[in-house]
Amino acid sequence: MTISISGYCPKTGQLGIAISSSSIAVGQRCPWIYPGIGAVSSQNVTLPSLGPAVLEALKQGKSAEQALATVIDQEPYRDFRQVTVIDSSGHSAVWSGAQTLGVWHSSQGESCVAAGNMLANQQVTDVAIRAFMQQDGELGERLLGALEAAIKAGGEAGPVHSAALKVYGDPSWPLTDLRVDWSDSDPTVALRQLWQQWQPQQQDYLQRALDPRCAPRYGVPGNE
Repeated sequence: MTISISGYCPKTGQLGIAISSSSIAVGQRCPWIYPGIGAVSSQNVTLPSLGPAVLEALKQGKSAEQALATVIDQEPYRDFRQVTVIDSSGHSAVWSGAQTLGVWHSSQGESCVAAGNMLANQQVTDVAIRAFMQQDGELGERLLGALEAAIKAGGEAGPVHSAALKVYGDPSWPLTDLRVDWSDSDPTVALRQLWQQWQPQQQDYLQRALDPRCAPRYGVPGNE
């Protein structure tokens, strides 16, 4: 039902997640990020509250492995959950319960972690990790490229209907938060189109928030 790739950029300190699913609105339920702390994807039979719980454990100083273990050990339905976590040092951890659906797998690399269920094959997450590590450039592009590579390698066993890309930098709000909540065709294609529109403007919108005096203008009514 889900493929995710989470990553950390040591150059910028950014944390992010790219994710796709056969279910609706995967971006609303699965990816969770605290800037400067970590990123968590709660998937399979999704319990959204696991994301903030693991992030709070990271915030308290626990390692990725400790934070995940602390939370998952208290979850009565842990066998149905698949969870990935990466911290602000690039260290990662994964949990896949015994009831994870279909063909499932997880892979970890330098400053990245990928996991999926209902996969076409177990190599899908390995491909995502390799694609992420082989790419240069900003984190959002690397994450989206890795997700696209995973889908090209087989992706999910069935049709995919939603996809999302979320990236945080220093501010408390996301630098990038793009979602395709439902598509009858490939939502990652639509997500790529959104990214191509958003990426050239993302720093401008950040500047508008931090110091409107220096922000570029877009010719909208009242802001020519």
